[in-house]
Amino acid sequence: MELFKQRILEQATVVSDQVIRLDALLNHQVDPLLVMELGREFAARFRELGVTKVLTMESSGISLAFATALDLGVPMVFARRKKTLTTDSDAYCERVPSFTKGIVTDILVSKSMLSPGERVLLIDDIMANGDAARGLMRIIERSGAELVGLGIAVEKSFQAGARTIRESGVRVESLVRIKSLADGGIQFE
Repeated sequence: MELFKQRILEQATVVSDQVIRLDALLNHQVDPLLVMELGREFAARFRELGVTKVLTMESSGISLAFATALDLGVPMVFARRKKTLTTDSDAYCERVPSFTKGIVTDILVSKSMLSPGERVLLIDDIMANGDAARGLMRIIERSGAELVGLGIAVEKSFQAGARTIRESGVRVESLVRIKSLADGGIQFE
């Protein structure tokens, strides 16, 4: 993932010692070739686990989850952050805080999208405190499906999210781990 690290160094913006903006790569503009490469890497790391579905959050995780699901040959589902006129009234719902947005939102997954016995891989773009991932983990558990792992494109290892999820026994694979954003610089582990 040296290419990914190099692209982060070239195109990311350090907003503060806690926040990095990846708009040019993953969150606002998507580099399709890079995202497909990241998806292939996630698929390679989790292929042996018999994944039957890939789950992510809208909207930033969708491209990564799609690329991963495509390589694995399985469906991808994304949790919605807002109810719409077409939202299934029979949905799993969890309230989760968003680190970067600074708000608490509901995340929703239609009950028809997750079934007991499915083997679900979570994909996330950036992991800070891990609240969204834990919300999705609760939805998976309530559905009767099994969480087989969590793939994170960029783990901010100086924040507790990925570490606490690993400590709970979940297999977590991060493509890039950032240990510091101090003084406007990016330091990888």
